Amino acid sequence: MSLVDDGVPTRGGSVRRTLQILELVAARGGASAKEISDAIDLPLPTVYRLVRELLDSEYLVHIRTEKRFELGYKLHQLALSLHQQIGVPRPVRTEIVALHQRMGAAAYFAIHRGSQIVVVQTAESPAAPRLKPIDFGFHEAAHATALGKILLADMDDEQRERHLDPEPMPRFGPGTLITHGELAEQLAKVADSGIAWEIEEFQPGASCCAAAVRSASGSIVGSVAVSAPKERFAQRRAVVEHELRCTASAVSRYYRSGHTG
Repeated sequence: MSLVDDGVPTRGGSVRRTLQILELVAARGGASAKEISDAIDLPLPTVYRLVRELLDSEYLVHIRTEKRFELGYKLHQLALSLHQQIGVPRPVRTEIVALHQRMGAAAYFAIHRGSQIVVVQTAESPAAPRLKPIDFGFHEAAHATALGKILLADMDDEQRERHLDPEPMPRFGPGTLITHGELAEQLAKVADSGIAWEIEEFQPGASCCAAAVRSASGSIVGSVAVSAPKERFAQRRAVVEHELRCTASAVSRYYRSGHTG
């Protein structure tokens, strides 16, 4: 087994095909061998050979009960390395963990870098696990996520138009908004309230709420969020929003203080 510059294992296999498998599994939150074969037009024996290499090197794990593959420990370690490079100050980590404990829901802190979002901290537990697609970062679904809506609401019309996919935008869950007009109406409310919701927009059965973290200049540094099955938040929207505002305010105060080293 060897490592190429991309950090992807090869053993006589195609680096491009290996990357395709990892990207597919990441985008879907998991995939079976048949789904991989159909999606990237590879014979099943080739898929099994490449997947075996990825399993051996811990880039994938096999969920036997579901007969599918998900991203593995090694990629999680790479994600943690990125998070360490970006750096999450201890007081901020403490606020996110406290939010998770108060709400009994997975809690997130994301850094906004231009038009990109990177989830740099997640606080979760077996009773309140994270949304699977967020395990290794934020994917191109800003219109369907609470974190993405915080970012989009801060853009002007021209910036937003460049960032969004053409209509109809990709649908990820039964509640996904797929037209620019519908999304613009919701983003106007996000801009006014400072709170963004998604309900079955990114993942069926799940809801997420986010609030902006701002610097002393008023620009967005990032956002904090919580996610849970939609039923858990259904009767608690006011409580969720209050807790998020408190956490976002505390994290914003820290970044405004200038002590972010």
